Amino acid sequence: MDANHRCRTVAILAMFLLLSAKSADAQRLLPTLFPEQRSIQIRDPSQLPKYRINDSVPPPTVSTKVDLEPYPVSLDDVIRISLGRTDVVRILVGTTATSSGQTIYDAAITNTTVDQSNARFDPVFSATSAYNNVESPNTGLSAIPGQALLYGVRTDAFANSTNLTKLNALGGTAGIGWNSTTSQFRPDIFPLNPQTSSSTTLNYTQPLLKGAGFGPNLAPIVISRINTEISFFTLKDSVQEMVRGVIEAYWSLVSARTDVWSKQQQIEQLEVVVNRIKSRVKVNLDNRADLSQVQVTLANTRAALVTSRANVIQREDALRNIIGMPPSDGMRLIPYSPPMDERFHTEWSQILEIASERRPDLVELKLIIEADEQQILIAKNAALPQLDGVALYRWNGLEGTTPSGRQLQTGTGANTDWTLGVNFSVPLGLRQSRAALRQRELTIVRDRINLNQGMHNAAHLLATSIRTLDQNYELYLAYREVREAAKINLDYQLAKYRTGSAILINVLQAVTDWGNAISNEANSLAAYNTTLATLERQTGTILETHGVRFYEERFGSIGPLGRFVSDVCYPLDNRPSTNGDRYPMSDKPSEEKFELERPKNMRAKPLNIDYEKDDLPSLEESLPDVPPAPKPNSDQETIPSPTPSNRSIDDVPIPPVPEGKKPEIETPSVSTKSKSIRQRFLSWRQR
Repeated sequence: MDANHRCRTVAILAMFLLLSAKSADAQRLLPTLFPEQRSIQIRDPSQLPKYRINDSVPPPTVSTKVDLEPYPVSLDDVIRISLGRTDVVRILVGTTATSSGQTIYDAAITNTTVDQSNARFDPVFSATSAYNNVESPNTGLSAIPGQALLYGVRTDAFANSTNLTKLNALGGTAGIGWNSTTSQFRPDIFPLNPQTSSSTTLNYTQPLLKGAGFGPNLAPIVISRINTEISFFTLKDSVQEMVRGVIEAYWSLVSARTDVWSKQQQIEQLEVVVNRIKSRVKVNLDNRADLSQVQVTLANTRAALVTSRANVIQREDALRNIIGMPPSDGMRLIPYSPPMDERFHTEWSQILEIASERRPDLVELKLIIEADEQQILIAKNAALPQLDGVALYRWNGLEGTTPSGRQLQTGTGANTDWTLGVNFSVPLGLRQSRAALRQRELTIVRDRINLNQGMHNAAHLLATSIRTLDQNYELYLAYREVREAAKINLDYQLAKYRTGSAILINVLQAVTDWGNAISNEANSLAAYNTTLATLERQTGTILETHGVRFYEERFGSIGPLGRFVSDVCYPLDNRPSTNGDRYPMSDKPSEEKFELERPKNMRAKPLNIDYEKDDLPSLEESLPDVPPAPKPNSDQETIPSPTPSNRSIDDVPIPPVPEGKKPEIETPSVSTKSKSIRQRFLSWRQR
């Protein structure tokens, strides 16, 4: 070994020892070759990219007095707004909305895996060029007997290799290749120097057991397509829940606005009562206990009004959130679609059939089972031994230059070789592949029972929705009767109280009952309309009934031919279309559906009396103006005037109304059904 070789060897050994050393000296010598992460590096948030929340005006609160411009919206309008802003699908959770985690791009993203799975069948082209310089020591006999010679032969070789392979759907691989190597030798004399050897090869390998057949080879593509469908139906399920949440938020806002109106009317009525009692206390006709009692009720009602107003703000914010609007934009959303008050009749067998076919979650479970069946094909094929049939045919050629300078070359196809055979290999026991097969068999059994459970759960959800639907409608009918009866009771209690013939507690209870009846009626009808949307959601048809479809948007991107051609269009997203017109829009707010009329015996404007400063009116001045009853005819009964010893609800003067004229006294205006309710109410009071 000469000096140069020894120096190179020592340098290589020193570098190896230095890199493998764990001492501090070695690590200091090479501080940047293999840096170690010896601390947690956390950047300050100010170093991150800047993203700004969209500007908006300050949100309203129960104590702020902000003039917001009314913005009438129908239920169709808010659904249309939400569908137009569904890049991220939002769902309603309680009194707020949150992201479902689904976007309109998910299905398109999953769809790219189909081409990825298909790519395994694309032809593969490979080309290799390499220049090799090889100098190997050789030995030879010397002309001197018993002596040997050491010499080196240098070979300069330039090799080229080009191959094209293709996998087919049967699992077979066909290939064609061309190889060429040009070599030059020195210093010895060779028969051909330089020389070029070349070969053209045609080969084919066909699996006969493992990896063979259309099913196992096409299964990954089928699974990718199924996963794309699953992604789409997952998106559809989220959009269905979003539409249902928009409907729920809309009717909840209607119910909350109705509740605020009822609380405001209760406060106005109680203020009238408070003012009257103050005037009576001033003249010693009532005591402070009665005044305190009604003031407590008034204060509690005002506190309830604060809660109701906060609920309206929260419900409007939930509606804004789920449809993609900012918390506040200077406008107040006013619902203008009246709720439906007709009973919805269902056919159980038809609903079950529709749900089993249209519910996205059940469709997903069915698709999962289809994907499991493809996985079974792959697992069964993988559990077979490897048996491949191979075939090869090669054309060989050689050409070069002789020492005399003459060119020699073989004829085309003069030298050929070929191969036919089989390759067999098998892990003894096939433990891993057969365990994977058992796993897939158990997985498909599990997913089938999950589908059965999904069908079972869907039936119970539908049953619950139908029961809730019927319950809410019956509650609406009951609360509607309660509201009409409470209205009659309130009118009579106020009339009697102003004539001094009613007990204060009865008046307070009548005020409370009437306000609660309005709120309960609105809540039950809003819940009924929400349950209608929930039933459509449970059957998986809520998008179809609202005229919503999905359409595919596309975008240009690089295709198989690369940058040499224009971009190819690929799926971008699955965006929902706008909905059709389904819910009518009236010319007044939705809560007017409940005939929100102030009590007839209410004063148009409550008295503003300061107990300390104002001169209190007398008892006679505070009584309502009641026209005198006309004298009875001979065929009419005399209506006795109420006296302190003879006071009942039947003693309230109700003068007869001449034909063709409206009554001048403020008596309840009720329908025929309300009159029957009033008669039952009066009979009950008499008993």
